[in-house]
Amino acid sequence: MQHGSRSPGRGAARRPGDDKDGAKRAFFGRRKGHSLKPRQAALFDTLLPKLALDLTKPAAVDLRTLFAAPVDTLRLEIGFGGAEHLIAQAQAHPRTAFIGTDAFVNAVAKALVAIDERKLGNIRLHFGDASELLDWLPDESCAQIDLLYPDPWPKRRHWKRRFIQDDNLRRLARILQKGGVLRFATDIADYAAYALARVMRSEDFVWAAECADDWRNPWPDFAGTRYEAKAKREGRRPAYFIFRRV
Repeated sequence: MQHGSRSPGRGAARRPGDDKDGAKRAFFGRRKGHSLKPRQAALFDTLLPKLALDLTKPAAVDLRTLFAAPVDTLRLEIGFGGAEHLIAQAQAHPRTAFIGTDAFVNAVAKALVAIDERKLGNIRLHFGDASELLDWLPDESCAQIDLLYPDPWPKRRHWKRRFIQDDNLRRLARILQKGGVLRFATDIADYAAYALARVMRSEDFVWAAECADDWRNPWPDFAGTRYEAKAKREGRRPAYFIFRRV
């Protein structure tokens, strides 16, 4: 079940391959929605090959060399959806490199159009399961990771499909620099509590909040998303968490 038409890459993806008991992991969620517009389809053929990371080859020692623009640090956004936040952050921080990952065709199409229109040289994309990318990225390569409004999988029997799980937190911690931050936003109170409980029992992260407003209000540089707007229209109040890598 999808919530709010979120893309499957927004937390619904699980890594193909073997899990701890040897069973194959499945991908949960949709890959494609509406048919692509001609320009979007064309950019899949022309621009995506230039921006897509090649996970069949070992990652570069210095990932900054993968970007067309000169950059200083690297950030990752998992499941960028409509790409509003990813694009806004890339424009606001031209000296920062951004990797965006989403498994939803229409999400990637929107990102490609925006990147092309704004001629952004500080974004690379992974079109596929976010977990594949996490396994490919080098240790302590990211200064910040954003996970915004992932699919909450509201039915209890589906909670194991949520992105925030103990094993994923360990994988996020591996690629996050010491002192780096994991930013997580959700409009589902149950998912907020679920995620907070798992992060708080992790040895790799601490919750950076000092008062209630620190998680009730958006971060100063937060660019709103369509999922956030929909949540507010429907009367749900988002929560904004910052977890610091120790």
